[in-house]
Amino acid sequence: MPDIEKIMKKERLLGLIIRSSHTGEGVDFITPDEYSQQVAYMHHPSGKVIGAHVHNPVHRNVVATQEVLFIRKGKLRVDFYDDYEDYQESRILEAGDVILLVSGGHGFEVIEEVEMVEVKQGPYSGDRDKKRFEGISGPQARGMEQ
Repeated sequence: MPDIEKIMKKERLLGLIIRSSHTGEGVDFITPDEYSQQVAYMHHPSGKVIGAHVHNPVHRNVVATQEVLFIRKGKLRVDFYDDYEDYQESRILEAGDVILLVSGGHGFEVIEEVEMVEVKQGPYSGDRDKKRFEGISGPQARGMEQ
């Protein structure tokens, strides 16, 4: 299983999984500049100093909501759908994995009690933020490592 896995529908990226086994040195921005959510993997040695800073106000026009999930505990099945609500495939996430949900739709089933942290653009506007549709059930899931 690759440390960084791209879930694709033709040329369109649906999701990007960073497995807990991923490692590297320094700062590695995994997402391209045009994404509204930027995800970087960082690995610094003991004693490294990251200078104090404040972020300047920068106007950004965000039209697509992208979510990042940090799996802290348990197992979670992620089901990926395209923009037309057609099921594509599924993956299992475990403690330490991170996923960026880039485009299309998604659904989840908790396999083992899960704790996770979600980061996305805000503020959350409830039902105006999403369109719900009928997803798959567990036996229909495909594309997972068994």
